[in-house]
Amino acid sequence: MLHGSTFYEIAAILGMAVLLGAVGLKLRQPLIIMFLAAGILAGPAGFGVIASHAQVDLLAHMGIALLLFIVGLKLDLNLIRTTGPVALATGVGQIVFTSAIGFLIALAFDMPMLSAAYVAVALTFSSTIIIVKLLSDKKEIDSLHGQIAVGFLIVQDIAAILALVGLTTFGSRRGAEDTALMTTLLIAAKGFGLLAATGLLMRFVIPPLLRRLAQSQELLTLFAVAWAVALGTISDMAGFSKEVGAFLAGISLASTSYRDAIGARLTGLRDFLLLFFFIDLGARLDWTTVGGELWAAFVFSIFVLVGNPLIVLVIMGAMGYRRRTSFLAGLTVAQISEFSLIVAALGLSLGHITPEVMGLITLVGVVTIFMSTYMILYSGELYRAFAGPLKIFERKTPYRELAAADQDTGRAVDVVLVGLSNYGSGVAQHLLRRKMTIFGVDFDPVALRRWRSLGVPVIYGDVGDPELHEYLPLQSARWVVSTVRSRELNLALFALLRSRGYTGKIALTATTEQEAEDFERAGAHAVLRPFADAAEQAADALTQGIDQLPVNRDWAVAFREVRVQSGSLSAGQTIRNIPLRATTGFSIVAVSRAGRIHHDPGPDFQIYPGDRLVIMGPPDRCEEAETLLNQPLDLEAYGGGERLVLGEVEVCAGSARAGKTLADLHFRQRYQATVVGILRGNARVLAPRPGDSVEAGDRLLVIGTIRAVEALQSEPF
Repeated sequence: MLHGSTFYEIAAILGMAVLLGAVGLKLRQPLIIMFLAAGILAGPAGFGVIASHAQVDLLAHMGIALLLFIVGLKLDLNLIRTTGPVALATGVGQIVFTSAIGFLIALAFDMPMLSAAYVAVALTFSSTIIIVKLLSDKKEIDSLHGQIAVGFLIVQDIAAILALVGLTTFGSRRGAEDTALMTTLLIAAKGFGLLAATGLLMRFVIPPLLRRLAQSQELLTLFAVAWAVALGTISDMAGFSKEVGAFLAGISLASTSYRDAIGARLTGLRDFLLLFFFIDLGARLDWTTVGGELWAAFVFSIFVLVGNPLIVLVIMGAMGYRRRTSFLAGLTVAQISEFSLIVAALGLSLGHITPEVMGLITLVGVVTIFMSTYMILYSGELYRAFAGPLKIFERKTPYRELAAADQDTGRAVDVVLVGLSNYGSGVAQHLLRRKMTIFGVDFDPVALRRWRSLGVPVIYGDVGDPELHEYLPLQSARWVVSTVRSRELNLALFALLRSRGYTGKIALTATTEQEAEDFERAGAHAVLRPFADAAEQAADALTQGIDQLPVNRDWAVAFREVRVQSGSLSAGQTIRNIPLRATTGFSIVAVSRAGRIHHDPGPDFQIYPGDRLVIMGPPDRCEEAETLLNQPLDLEAYGGGERLVLGEVEVCAGSARAGKTLADLHFRQRYQATVVGILRGNARVLAPRPGDSVEAGDRLLVIGTIRAVEALQSEPF
């Protein structure tokens, strides 16, 4: 004890937590493990720092209540519906099978029935906080397996709350004169009254009150905490736990538009207070009793680490999901959660379990959380190692993912586009405007549904999937384009395509110049730089030509700034060839390009995609002028929909063109093709100059559209 001062104790505890948290960060471990370690060090088994158990216990209970308040605040039941029946079926199925098997294992260790039931229940819950954090860090939270995992974690959270309600009501001692029926009826009446009162407040009091309080973020946050504490107190007085009341308080605010703001402000406070729960738990562990539970802890840990994922694999495989999706989702239940420890601590306080059982559950929690973190972080490597044996958990036809994919790999496509997020969607839209056929790949079911509704063939797929190539139309695809912003995943995709014999072109997306250099060294044919391109466009927008004009006057004409889109009718045209003035009465008075302002451009000034045009004309025809400038180009009419090809054209004997130079023939202007090489006997002229002549018998290597090359080859040259 440090001078008998609670303040000194808290300071020492926080210092230990910070130091051990830094170690955990280095080991890529959740802070829960390190906080438990800090409690062990601060407890009697360590330095004996903690003496003010009552104060630490109060902070621990506040942390649990705030955790359940935020769980209720963010409870998204709609997520269960959007991920289909798999979230509910997997969540309920995993709870039933895990608890049943865990109960039998506990009985095999000669545990009493009640202790075995607590251990079985503790094994069923997985940590929503840890899983969401790990999936978010890996950018897999929006993937199919990520959404399914979050869905059945919500089911587990609901089950955990119901378990707490049952323990705090039926688990408390009742008088000898009370009958089970009377107790049940009294509990039901109190519960119904609490729910009804909360519902009335949600309907008539809370929404207008929050609108007034929302004028001050500090007051809104204070009200949320006060409301959680008040409802927790009422719940405790009614015979339920304070935690159940806090959870109900969170649900009562979940339907308001302020829930995200409240949750964001309380998350830090929740994490701080939960620190004391885990420290208190670690400090109270009696390690003299834990030593006798090592073998049982080992068996239960293996069951959680291996058995829980296998249960999910079986359920999802039977429902028609691919083994990879099932495996990745199954790894998220390979640990027990903070709810498991809360349930066990409550059972200990009620006298239902012994300190030995509490130590056993805590030890299983430490081992499984520690191990499962690495299992999730290296899930891709684990899947590749076990992909073969996992086939037994996959149906011959995994119809759910194939049906959702609307797979059409037999269709000829121009581009396989991997990644349909914001940037990928933009790329897809511009490719479609250019009359190119695309085949989309993404792991977000929402994005797949949207593109499928537009008639674009798409499949569910993950860049890290080594079997991805089996579902792609690589035989006909000219390009495979990845808009995924991950160096490792892009390089893995490139290596996969090359190892599978793909001979087309590959484009990868880089977020930094170093990544771009890595992709170019690897052999990528094109590197996309969305951030660099966006930065250049932003600079252009800030130096637009309209800033140079006196638009603050009351002019009889309107000024409008228009950005020329790629693929529009005006892109590539001279001002002379754009019928802007004749059609709308507008004139182009300035052009902003790459930070330079071109004032009063002449009729031969050429407009490029990305240019910002300052136009002037009648105020009532502004929209018409902007529409004309960005009218989509008919690629078929202009021949832009055709691909470029190489072809040979032979100069016939006696041809009138023999002996003339390429400049004399006006080759590019007349034939819409370019001579890139001349084969003359055994001699080769590469990149010929305009002054080079063609002779009879020469074979000209030309590049141009299919239409232009075929026209040259269709008649003697």
